[in-house]
Amino acid sequence: MKTLITVVALSLASLAGSAAWAKDSADKTTDKAAEPSPARTAQREKMKTCNADAKAAGKKGDERKAFMKECLSAKKQ
Repeated sequence: MKTLITVVALSLASLAGSAAWAKDSADKTTDKAAEPSPARTAQREKMKTCNADAKAAGKKGDERKAFMKECLSAKKQ
């Protein structure tokens, strides 16, 4: 009987610890996702622009890949 009580107690403690760890991990993930850095925001905008330009030009395959590489590596003026 003591063994059964010990096993149940350890199981409950393990579950409680897992839940606390999961909540802590979720809080850290949410904080990072809430505010992207200015560099990340700028890169996303650049990607949107280059993607739209490639689509408008009808580029596909290797031609599109080369276009995107060139467009994304271009410096802002």
